[in-house]
Amino acid sequence: MRSENGVALDMSGSFGAPAEAAGVRDAIAANLRRVRLARGLSVRELAELTGVSKALISQVERGVANPTVEVLSRLATALGLTFGELTRVNLMGPEVIRRVENVPLLVGDSAIRTLFAAPDRRRFELAEGDIPAGTRSAKSSHGRGSVEHAYVVSGEVTVETAQWSVTLAAGDALRFASESDHVYVTGAVPCRVLTLISFSED
Repeated sequence: MRSENGVALDMSGSFGAPAEAAGVRDAIAANLRRVRLARGLSVRELAELTGVSKALISQVERGVANPTVEVLSRLATALGLTFGELTRVNLMGPEVIRRVENVPLLVGDSAIRTLFAAPDRRRFELAEGDIPAGTRSAKSSHGRGSVEHAYVVSGEVTVETAQWSVTLAAGDALRFASESDHVYVTGAVPCRVLTLISFSED
């Protein structure tokens, strides 16, 4: 159902499944409000810049409306964002896959475990790291919109940020937003870890 001011109020149709739609809607709401406030703009000022009503902007920021592509494009342009940056679904916390929870699929004689799939087209960097026991890596971050994937081949390692800490054993995998500082820490045993960092094309 579409209202008169350019918003589809039923989120279940425009972005696929209801859960996917809700995720995109929440991402747009958070991105719009965060950037509007960072630019020092009130809802009224953003409405004047874009020609989008204050009521609709408020609905979008509360995550209760599904704006049209035209409305989103106007909002993104006024805030100095790309369409992708405004609609990007960001990782809210680390996503862990434990070896014991991830059943492999048998393909011929091979057992294949799918770990993570990228939801969008990204540049990436794949690396293998051997971390000695009792080591704390230097802090690193990889830019806005970057996502880091880690897979522990052997040993054990703890990944830490200012907000969370996750310990991984051999066969565990982790995906997290890597635009903030993070470190890899080993204990009594060394660790071999594969990392894949994907970078947004925006």
